Amino acid sequence: MKVLVSDNLGEAGIQMFEEEEGIEVDVNTGLSPAELKSIIGNYDALVIRSATKVTEDLLEAATRLKVVGRAGIGLDNVDIPAATKRGIIVMNTPGGNIITTAEHAIGMIMALSRNIPEGTASLKAGRWDKKKLQGREVYNKILGIIGFGKIGSIVADRARGLKMRVIVHDPYVRPEQIEKEGYESVLLEELYRRSDYITIHVPKLKDTDGLINKDAFEQMKDGVMIINCARGGIVDENDLHDALESGKVAGAALDVFETEPPGICKLVEHDRLICTPHLGASTQEAQTKVAVDVASQIIDYLKYGTILNAVNFPSVTGDLLKKLQPLLTLADQMGSLQAQLVQGPVEEVSIEYGGDFKELDLSPVSIAVLRGLLAPVVKDDVNFVNAQILAKERGIKIKETTSDDSEEYINLVTVRVVTAEMTSTVSGTIFGKNQTRVVKINNFRLELIPQGHLALVYNLDKPGAIGSFSTLLGKLNVNIDQMQVGQEETGKMNIIFLKTNVAISEKIVEKLLELPLIISVTPLEFDA
Repeated sequence: MKVLVSDNLGEAGIQMFEEEEGIEVDVNTGLSPAELKSIIGNYDALVIRSATKVTEDLLEAATRLKVVGRAGIGLDNVDIPAATKRGIIVMNTPGGNIITTAEHAIGMIMALSRNIPEGTASLKAGRWDKKKLQGREVYNKILGIIGFGKIGSIVADRARGLKMRVIVHDPYVRPEQIEKEGYESVLLEELYRRSDYITIHVPKLKDTDGLINKDAFEQMKDGVMIINCARGGIVDENDLHDALESGKVAGAALDVFETEPPGICKLVEHDRLICTPHLGASTQEAQTKVAVDVASQIIDYLKYGTILNAVNFPSVTGDLLKKLQPLLTLADQMGSLQAQLVQGPVEEVSIEYGGDFKELDLSPVSIAVLRGLLAPVVKDDVNFVNAQILAKERGIKIKETTSDDSEEYINLVTVRVVTAEMTSTVSGTIFGKNQTRVVKINNFRLELIPQGHLALVYNLDKPGAIGSFSTLLGKLNVNIDQMQVGQEETGKMNIIFLKTNVAISEKIVEKLLELPLIISVTPLEFDA
């Protein structure tokens, strides 16, 4: 398998690829988009940082590509929906530069407060501007943190060590969780109103693009300090310039910009702005760590199928994958079975987990159901990466529930599919360690091994039904390898699953339907 490293990567990561048996690595940095497109079809994995742009156009040429790995957190340069639709996993290394980015934000706060850059510049220019550059203490000042993720929470911890008073706004974190960590959870408007310093630690999304704008500045204290080491564009640069000019903002520190590099512009030239060229993750320790992390993740995926830190698929470690593998197989088979049982476009899929699943993360199992369901009917290649997005594009509603009730089984997975024409329910479980079984279809109980050539036969529960179609199949040179019989709960019909040595053709179906006790025949195909 071949790996392309198209941006500068720490030597430790490159060495891991070089030493891994079965992996061939090429380091080719500084390529133009056209040059990269011309060679990307030769590679199974692509390792990037922020320079390479992974566009839809590039992905169209990436016929072998299985995974894109970003040595760092930000993925603004990757078209994730396009990658997902093609079944390409997109990974980042969110743990590699958490501490270093948080420390950079704290450094920015101190540099702003004590005029360190201006003091350095004045001395180097031969001046002694001691009185002019009087600073402020951070002790007992209120630091407003927008975003309480991994980096924001570390900034809060470090600020608390400086004896700052920390308030936090994050609509995706429960207030009690923030308070449990010892901080005050507030609404955004209150954070604006109370903060002496405001530092931003959220991703750039539709809701956060231009979040800190003229309206936000108007709600802030006079003399507030603004720090952004997250993503360019979250702070409106024109509005920030105006707020600096008016004195509303006493000082600002930016490590990120809407356009990078920003070039010479009025904001960068403002004497109350300090700035760095996206150095938040640029420490020797961080670059080594993200290089090692991304190499390890890609090797584990290419060689063992382990998925970690993927932004378009739930992370599955090797241990979890080992535990989930029988359930993943069962879920895929149940989805495939439902696809062959139902008629009409799928409107809703409900997945219920009953019994003891030992607190496992079952989200990959739900995706496996969707993969199995969509595979027979979607022309695009569907896999465990793009199943969710393909279902969403088709307007399929997905519901997941859990309960302690698993009937007589240790655990039970039930998949209910609703179409415009019908509703079908299938339940399955694991026998032993890894033997998959379908144990109920609608109101029929049975024990079905979902493998090979099968046929679903509905017949009236009367003597001679089984004998009639068995005799006919024998005359047609179709051998019945196995037979599973389930009875309707009312006792009026049987459901019979046949495993045969060959597939049941349409002509054979027609002949079977001529038998007086046979109601319907549905051929089914599963991977052996």
